[in-house]
Amino acid sequence: MNNKKNILIISPFFYPEPISTGKFNTNFVTGLVDHGHEVTVLCFHPFYPDWKAKKSKDQLKGVKIIRGGKHLFYTKKTIFRRLILEFSFAFFVLRKLYENQKNKDLIIPIFPPSFAFYFILPFLSKRIRKVGMVHDLQEIYSEGKTGFLNNFIKFFIHKIEKKCYQNCNKLLFLSHEMKNEAKKLYNLAEDKLEVQYPFITLKDHITNDLDSIFDKQKINVVYSGALGEKQNPMELFSFFAEASKKIENTMFYIFSEGETIKKLKKLNNNKKIIFHNLVNKDNLEELYSKSSIQIIPQKENTSKGSLPSKLPNLLASGCKVLVITDPKSEIEEFFASNNLSLVATKWNNNLLVEKLKFLIDKNVDIQHQQTVAKKKFTIDEMILKVFR
Repeated sequence: MNNKKNILIISPFFYPEPISTGKFNTNFVTGLVDHGHEVTVLCFHPFYPDWKAKKSKDQLKGVKIIRGGKHLFYTKKTIFRRLILEFSFAFFVLRKLYENQKNKDLIIPIFPPSFAFYFILPFLSKRIRKVGMVHDLQEIYSEGKTGFLNNFIKFFIHKIEKKCYQNCNKLLFLSHEMKNEAKKLYNLAEDKLEVQYPFITLKDHITNDLDSIFDKQKINVVYSGALGEKQNPMELFSFFAEASKKIENTMFYIFSEGETIKKLKKLNNNKKIIFHNLVNKDNLEELYSKSSIQIIPQKENTSKGSLPSKLPNLLASGCKVLVITDPKSEIEEFFASNNLSLVATKWNNNLLVEKLKFLIDKNVDIQHQQTVAKKKFTIDEMILKVFR
């Protein structure tokens, strides 16, 4: 029996975007190709994290990449640029769907955004199996926001995501918290829901290009990656500022790009807090190896909405990790049940400084941490669950 499948991936975020969903999607597609499948991707020209479209002709071996959106302009206002993304990508996918769903065995929409899949549902072939992959629950991030426009958007997020999820043959979530919340919000059948944590993507190749950035004599505390609303950037910056005053021999680094970083740079007059652009993907392992501690922040009351995709790589790298998340969240329970360090469950600077001090002095069992990561975060398991 031939198990080779012809697959269509739908997501605006893709290669060569260096972080977040684009990076995850690239590694996921590469894994599918390595398993012998044919993959076509409908995506946009790279635009994240700085929300500026950059024309790209970059290709991946064994992948047919069809890009759009090279002339799009995204506003600085978050709510409007998300609307621009949702509607423009929906029209792009609709235009490309007829030709590119031919001979496909499987369509994998990656949520969010959701409107494109919602928009094309009447035009999808009934014979093609649809397996949705859920990175974030947007309804969780819309909670607590007030005003007519926010309430209007929240209403449509619920309507659209419910329709999308209910029309997939299977849904794959990146955490149990997300699955359970989506099941409750959208009345989903348990038998079509799967959970698989994100996977490790490190290549075990450490470069030597970042020596000029770090002082080996200092304790280097690092945040690296996308820095948007769900990472609680202002509170993270405040924590770094407070810790820089109270913990001797420390330096704090933020590696990111985009509008939020520009705002934080303007606010910063602390010589112990340093901003850098994202490192080249080939330097990621080196960045982790030179970080004394990496921070993974989650905005309060959002742990049900997503699980940070960088967590597997950080644990596998052997770097000490401080996660700031909700009390009784899945990450807190995962760390506790696997005897890992360290989790903070409150955005309080005094508490966070004490947690950071404790982790600096703690002798972490790195080998155990790496063993847990390699066992729990595998792409083979994810691909297996897509097809079973």
